[in-house]
Amino acid sequence: MQTKQPTARALAREAVHASILAAARARLTEEGPSQLALRAVARDVGMVSSAVYRYFASRDDLLTALLVLDYDELGAAVEAADAAVDRADVAGRWAAACRAIRTWAVAHPGDFALLYGSPVPGYVAPPSTIEPASRTTHVLIQVVADAWTDGRHGARPAPASPPDGLPSAIGDAVAYVRERGVAPDLPDELVLRILMAWTTVFGVVSFELFGHTVGAVSDGAVYFDHVVARLADDLGITARRP
Repeated sequence: MQTKQPTARALAREAVHASILAAARARLTEEGPSQLALRAVARDVGMVSSAVYRYFASRDDLLTALLVLDYDELGAAVEAADAAVDRADVAGRWAAACRAIRTWAVAHPGDFALLYGSPVPGYVAPPSTIEPASRTTHVLIQVVADAWTDGRHGARPAPASPPDGLPSAIGDAVAYVRERGVAPDLPDELVLRILMAWTTVFGVVSFELFGHTVGAVSDGAVYFDHVVARLADDLGITARRP
């Protein structure tokens, strides 16, 4: 069965759609997500604002498209970094995945601000953004889960009894890990450590990008690698099995 080729009109529409998104991403870096306006983006691509509305009905529609694009792009970068490392080298996979997050963020600070910065006033992300947003998180969980199931866990033993309130405090995270089928037997303590590692990785990147480590950290890449290594140790995935 022959695949139907896109028409010239469809290709032209895709090109304009891509140019609008590219202009909007540039605006994210220059002005920040909260200042994004369709009229300004229209000027950047040489269009009247009414023409842009044929591609994006509102600023919120444009923000949603940017979120999906950015989450997918970041997720693809992290997935590729993980896939490039030997499956048995769990520590190497963890480091590669985390570095890919920082590399992408440093190259796209405005996009990172949209994904992980302050919420844009008046905008609520729709459910269509959830799956793309999960791609990066899924990789990090999978690396820890592989270490757990392969017997490389246990660098730091879990406490004999969980801290008071832990199961209820992280119940959503535990449900997410188990319902996704990544590692249905991960103990609550390890899920807690994954949460701590996840928020630390993105927190360190955020502090670097938004200038909060000026005067404290002279080499962001080296500092980040040290943080990632210590997080791996806390997760019990530092050693590689011969």
